This record gives sequence, C-alpha cells and structure tokens, in this order.
Amino acid sequence: MNDTSPILVWFRRDLRLSDHAALSAACASGRPVIPVFVHDGLSDKLGAAPKWRLGLGVAALADALEQKGSRLILRRADQALDALKELIEETGAGAVYWSRLYDPETVARDSAIKEHLKGQGIEARSFGGHLMFEPWTVETKTGGFYKVYSPFWKSVKTRDVEPPRAAPSDLHPPESWPKSDDLADWQMDAQMNRGAAVVRPFVQLGETAAQARLGHFIAHLIDDYKDNRNTPATDGTSNMSENLSLGEISPHQCWHAGQRALQEGKRGAETFLKELVWREFAYHLMHHTPRILDQNWREEWDDFPWQDDGRAAEVWAWKKGRTGVPFVDAAMRELYVTGRMHNRARMIVASYLTKHLMTHWRIGQAWFEECLIDWDPASNAMGWQWTAGSGPDAAPYFRVFNPVTQREKFDPDAAYVDRWIAEGQEQPHDDALAFFEACPRHWGTDPQDSYPMPIVSLDGGRKRALTAYEARKD
Repeated sequence: MNDTSPILVWFRRDLRLSDHAALSAACASGRPVIPVFVHDGLSDKLGAAPKWRLGLGVAALADALEQKGSRLILRRADQALDALKELIEETGAGAVYWSRLYDPETVARDSAIKEHLKGQGIEARSFGGHLMFEPWTVETKTGGFYKVYSPFWKSVKTRDVEPPRAAPSDLHPPESWPKSDDLADWQMDAQMNRGAAVVRPFVQLGETAAQARLGHFIAHLIDDYKDNRNTPATDGTSNMSENLSLGEISPHQCWHAGQRALQEGKRGAETFLKELVWREFAYHLMHHTPRILDQNWREEWDDFPWQDDGRAAEVWAWKKGRTGVPFVDAAMRELYVTGRMHNRARMIVASYLTKHLMTHWRIGQAWFEECLIDWDPASNAMGWQWTAGSGPDAAPYFRVFNPVTQREKFDPDAAYVDRWIAEGQEQPHDDALAFFEACPRHWGTDPQDSYPMPIVSLDGGRKRALTAYEARKD
C-alpha cells in the first residue's frame, strides 16, 4: 500500500455525507476516495418495503455525491467480500472504510471481511456513527449490561455525545472510475408491485429532507411533543425513524438539536432525547443478547401457548386491517399506505395480535419487517417483545391494551380512524381509499364492502390471554 492509493468508502445504512466518520477520515487522508454500495445477500433478504426504501436512499446518495463531483459505485454480489475484492483489484485501493452495524449477521460478515482484507495487506477500518454510544461502552456499576431502560437512560443522559461533523468540502476523485452497476437493474422495488406508487408520496427521501424534517420538528413541534406524541391524528412526532434507519441523518445530529431545544426551555425536549436513547437501548440489548431478534428474550416464555400459524384466518384479518376493531384496522392500513405506523398505534396492534389473538410476536415482527420503510432490526424486535411481555423491561402481560378505550383516549374525535377506514363513509378520505390501491388484488378488498364484525370479542380475548398467563405462572 502507498499513500496515494484510493480508499473505498463502503456505504451501508449510513446514506449521508455529513457527520460520517468513515467518509471524513478518508477525505482527510488526501487520498482518492471511491464511494461504494454493495447489494449483497444480506440486503437482498430485506422485506419488500425496506428493500425498496433502501433503493431510493441509495439513489439519493448517488445524486448527493454527484453534486460534490464524486460518484457512487454500485456492485451486486452474493458475498460483499467478492465485490470489494474486485474493486480493490480494479482500482488499486489500499483501504476500505465503513460504518459499523450491530446485528449478528452483519457483525459476522464484517468481521470476516476485515480479517481477510488485513491478511491481504489492505487497511480495513470500521467507524462509529449509527449509534451515539457503542453498546460495549455502557456498563452497570458491576460491569454488566443494562436490562432495564430507566437506569440505562440515567447512565448515558449526561455523557458527552460527539458533535456532528460537517460534510467534506472535497472528495478527491480517482484518476479513473471503475465501472458501476445500474441501480434499476437490481429491481429493488419489484416486491412492492403497485404499492410503491401509493407509498412514495409519504417518503421523506435523503439527507436534505431528513435535515429539514428535524428542523421543522425542533422549530414547531418539540415544545408540545410530550403531550401530542400519543395522538395519532396529530402531527406531533419527529418522524425521524425513517431517516435514522438508513442513516440519512445521524443520532448525534438529532441529539444535539434536542439538547439545544432543552436549553431553550422547550417542554418536550427531554422526552425526545429519551426516545433517542430508547433506540440506543434496543441496540445495547441486541449486542449483548442477540437472541432478542428471533427468540423470547425471557426464556421462561418459551412454553407460552401462542399460536404460530402466520396463515391463520385471524392473522390474515389482522394483516388486512379487517379485524372489526377500528383502531387496529386503521393502524394496519396506515402501515400499508405509508410504510410507517404511529408509535401509539404500534403498541395497540401488537397487543391485539399477541394477546387478544394469542399469536406469537414473531409473526407480527415479520409482517412489520415486510411493510415498514423505517424498519430497524433492534427497534422492531424490542418493540414487539416489549408489548408481548416476553422481552426486557417489558409491559406486564396482564396489561392488555383495550383498543376501544385507547381510541376514546387518544383519538376521541375518530379523526385517525376516519382517515384510514373507508367502509361506511359517504366521502372517504383519500388515504383511506389509497389502501385499496396499495393492497394486493387477490385480497379482494373493496371500499364498498361492509365493515366487518369483530373477529374476536375484546373481553373474551382478554380473558383468554390472562387465563393462559395465569396457567403459565402456575
């Protein structure tokens, strides 16, 4: 390796130019920088909506790099290492830099790549940036990891968070660029079918949009965030999860914006900071107990009598937003039209599936994994296990959210329900009608259909769940 050899900056879920430690380090070296994205077997396994959204994000990053006089080189390979090796051979690159990720499959992949590259005399460096606090740096007083959120928050809330870096002013190009795949050939939108056109208007795409979204929230919404974040018909949340999931904005940027709002006395600022740390807590747990992704975090729940048939009629009614429970159905339709779901609604639909329908949380987790444009492995897993009762710091199993009383409390004027449910309305909202444009034709749904009767009695479903819970304890 010599000091003039190019550096490959391997982009993954860090689709931004500002506050990007790996990119900044490469640019600071003075060597040519070749930005790269590899569509490998791990990204190909993504569900329909997150894969489509990733493709949009990659295209936006490519545009941003072109505006800087650079390029994003695209390569597809079953194994990312194969693509990187080809690029090293073609370009003479002496280093590969990337931002760390933390799910077990990615860690195993990246560790093997780093070991191989170093063995070949290629510099391989990974950097932070997807999290504010590396999971192994947050420990209890006895040296273990945190299993409960509240002490985790107390441990990190006064920590220094590195200030965000500015975007590099110059990305020194190589003497010649390697060939690049055509993003359209990857067909990352194929599984979305006709739903892509419906969901697309709800996407806030790329780094510039992410910064604008954060700025709007801090300027206009954060003061009332603590009160409004639970009312799904109100524009009261940050909506940053979509951009954080793909790294179109960094948590550091969000944290420092929240801290400035806190210093200015904005009432909802601390609550916003706590939500950022809740995301960190999910990654902390995934790092220390990776079983949270696909197994009951509390092993004593392994014999709980959840049904695990994802094709059961009740489960399909839940997926289609046809349970006969308006709050649940509105939320499931919001998911299908926008690729996102209000957090309060996520708790309601998860409780209904795992408790009223006695269905395993993994089935709901997999559906969200298919449908969410803000899908995040750690947050999705912890959210489902928290609601189901099987996870760390979980909601007690005897806490069964009643979707009727929840609607009365958080959607008293039925504005949220009316926005998303068309049946029975003389002039349905456009978003309610969009659901029928997005969902597969073989579902056979029609806005002129009668709204269904409840598939289970709420009281009966609750009693069945609590009976099973008591029997498990005994």
